[in-house]
Amino acid sequence: MRTVAINRQPVELFKILKFEGLVATGGEAKLVIAAGQVSVNGEVETRKRRKILDGDIIVFADETLQIHLA
Repeated sequence: MRTVAINRQPVELFKILKFEGLVATGGEAKLVIAAGQVSVNGEVETRKRRKILDGDIIVFADETLQIHLA
């Protein structure tokens, strides 16, 4: 599990995938989210603009990210 520090909340889900390098572009992030390939806190998430908060856990492509408010 990798910890991701954010300096404000909420942050949109697609932006975290993009900025953490799990996808190449924001458009690609939106596609994988819409396809049901991403889960947040153990549930499949299909909302591209899902608001991510401190303590949330994101799983995508064998990567697990825990969000921490810096």
